[in-house]
Amino acid sequence: QVQLVESGGGLVQAGGSLRLSCVASGINFGIAAMGWYRQAPGKQRDLVAVVTANNNKDYADSVKGRFAISRDNARNTVFLHMNSLRFEDTAVYYCNSDVYGFVGHWYPGANWGQGTQVTVSS
Repeated sequence: QVQLVESGGGLVQAGGSLRLSCVASGINFGIAAMGWYRQAPGKQRDLVAVVTANNNKDYADSVKGRFAISRDNARNTVFLHMNSLRFEDTAVYYCNSDVYGFVGHWYPGANWGQGTQVTVSS
């Protein structure tokens, strides 16, 4: 049974930082491309960042230079380090496993976490 469990969300002022974590089980984490997506109220779920099994990384234009994705294969965990947060970063952030595609054209795998709320106050 696949489980993706996110944590680390919360309320933060604009300009602040948060680190999200996603612990995976039930998958072969070391060979899985992992992604973070987000969904704001009334909007579609969009890719934020992806890290491949080879540790290649790709980001949405809106977060480049502010967010960083990383992975710890020993702990089956993927992180999203978020700096210089803006009001428009407010969303539910979801972890996804087995992301596929290539740079600029990524598609989510079948497994999602429950999401963690990030709220940025202006």
